[in-house]
Amino acid sequence: MVSAKYPQRKIGDDHVSAQGLGCMGMSFSYTSGESYNDEESAKVLTRALDLGINFWDTADVYGPHTNEKLIGKWFKDTGRRKEVFLATKFGHTRGSDGSIQVRGDKEYVKQACYDSLERLGVDQIDLYYQHRVDDKTPIEETVQAMVELKNEGKIRYLGLSECSAETLRRAVKVHPIAAAQMEFSPFALEIESEQTDFLRTARELGVKIVAYSPLGRGFLTGAIKSRADLDETDGRRNHPRFSEEHFADNLKLVTKLTELAAKKGATPGQLALAWVLSQGDDFIPIPGTKRIKYLEENAKAIDIQLTREDDQEIRKAIESVGGMKGDRYPPVMMSKLFGDSPLPQ
Repeated sequence: MVSAKYPQRKIGDDHVSAQGLGCMGMSFSYTSGESYNDEESAKVLTRALDLGINFWDTADVYGPHTNEKLIGKWFKDTGRRKEVFLATKFGHTRGSDGSIQVRGDKEYVKQACYDSLERLGVDQIDLYYQHRVDDKTPIEETVQAMVELKNEGKIRYLGLSECSAETLRRAVKVHPIAAAQMEFSPFALEIESEQTDFLRTARELGVKIVAYSPLGRGFLTGAIKSRADLDETDGRRNHPRFSEEHFADNLKLVTKLTELAAKKGATPGQLALAWVLSQGDDFIPIPGTKRIKYLEENAKAIDIQLTREDDQEIRKAIESVGGMKGDRYPPVMMSKLFGDSPLPQ
C-alpha cells in the first residue's frame, strides 16, 4: 500500500509510512477560518503521497466535517484512495449549549461511521478511533459497535485515543486494538509515567502508539518565538503551555533542542520527530502541516539517526529545564485525557 520511497512500520498486517500526516490543521484549530486554503492543502496531500507518506489522520470533529470532506474531494479528484492508509475518529459532539461532549454508545458510533464514510467518499476506513472515552458508556459497548462495523466491512482496524491503560486493557478483551493515538513528544511524556502506566500496557498488549502533536503543537519547531507569533484567533492561545505565565519557561527547552539539533545538521522540529521515531518501531508520529515546505522538512526526520546517548542527552535537556510548565490542554479538555469508562452493568 505504501510507496517504497519511505521507510515503513506496521499497523496490524499493513505496512504504513513510519511517519504519518496529521490533517487537522488544514481545516481546524490553529488559525482563523479565512486562512484555510483547500487548494494548497490538496497540494500537500499530493506531495505527501508522492513522498511515500501514506498514513493520513483526520476526524469528524475537525471543522467539524470539513477536513473529512477535503480529503474526500482529494480522493475523488485524484483517484488515489487505494494508496492511502486512512484513519478517522468519532466521539466528539456539541451540546445544545455549544459545549463539547463525548458519545460512545452503539447507535452513535455506527451512525458516526456511516456519516464519515459519506463525507470521505469511501467504502471503508482503514483505522477507526474513538477520539475520547465516553465516561457514561462502558468501553465494551463502544468496541462491540466498532466490531459490528468491521464485520460490515466499513472499517478494518480499531483504535482508541487518550484512553487510560485500564480502558485499553478492557477494550482488548473485546477485540484487538491496533493503535492508540496519544500525545507524545519532548513536550509530553505522560504515557511513559508510572502513574499512567500507558506505554508499558500498550506494549504488553501489542498496541501501536500513534503520536499526535509530536511537535508540541508547533512549539518544538522553533518557529514560535513569542505569543505575538500566534494569530489572535489561534486556539493555542488558550493552552496553558502557550500562556504568558509559561511561554518563556517552555521556550527554554526549544532553545536546548535547537542547540542539539544543530549538531545533527537538523532543525529542532526534525530532531523532535527523529526522537519520537527512535523510541521504537511501535511509535508512528503524525505531524501536521498546511505547507509543502514544512511537510518536506518533517519527512527528512526519518534520516536522522539517534543513538542511546542522543536519547539520554535529549531527556537530560528536558530535565534540566524542569520539564514542561502548564497543562497540555485547557481545563475542560484535560478532563478527557487518559479517559476511563464505567463498568458494564
